[in-house]
Amino acid sequence: MKIKRSHHFAAEVATSAMNDIMFFLLLFFLIISTMTNPNIIKVLVPKSSESQSLNKKTITLTVTKEKSYYINDKPVPAGQLEPKLLDAIRGVDEPTVVLRIPRDLEIQDLVDVLKIGVKNKIKVVLATANK
Repeated sequence: MKIKRSHHFAAEVATSAMNDIMFFLLLFFLIISTMTNPNIIKVLVPKSSESQSLNKKTITLTVTKEKSYYINDKPVPAGQLEPKLLDAIRGVDEPTVVLRIPRDLEIQDLVDVLKIGVKNKIKVVLATANK
């Protein structure tokens, strides 16, 4: 007569090391994703074959298709654009504003923003994409 043993061996998978690896991968991708694109607001800017880089401190003014305004990625109401822009350039020698405006927006919208720059003696540079 055979006596059955009550000890059955079950296969186990140790997942503690896998948890550590997944945590480090998640942390790595979170850090890298914040460093890849500093401009969060997506705008299709006009294309240009010539390029110029600016070495001074600049303020970025972004206009979206919906005519929403952002100064350095902070939303600004359309009526408050000029005072907020003047606040952003306060204390900056030779202020330069990099204007990121969609290529399919009307010319009048571009002229309205440029008029603010001319009125307040602010250098406005139009951002373009390389061909």
